[in-house]
Amino acid sequence: MKRYLLAALLVGMSAVPVSAATFYVMFDKTKKQCSIATTPPTETEKFSMMGQYGSKQAAMDAMSKMKECKR
Repeated sequence: MKRYLLAALLVGMSAVPVSAATFYVMFDKTKKQCSIATTPPTETEKFSMMGQYGSKQAAMDAMSKMKECKR
């Protein structure tokens, strides 16, 4: 019985995502355009962080609604 429980536990753990990625929408002040990155901006003179999102699709949806990001 323990063997089956251990096997089920190992299978269940493999279904869990390895890491939950965070996506950042950043505005480049020099180029006047937005981009998505997986690390927060460190150059605060050049970039403004516009938001933090749990998925790339959520970041893209939010970016499409930001007036600063529209070309």
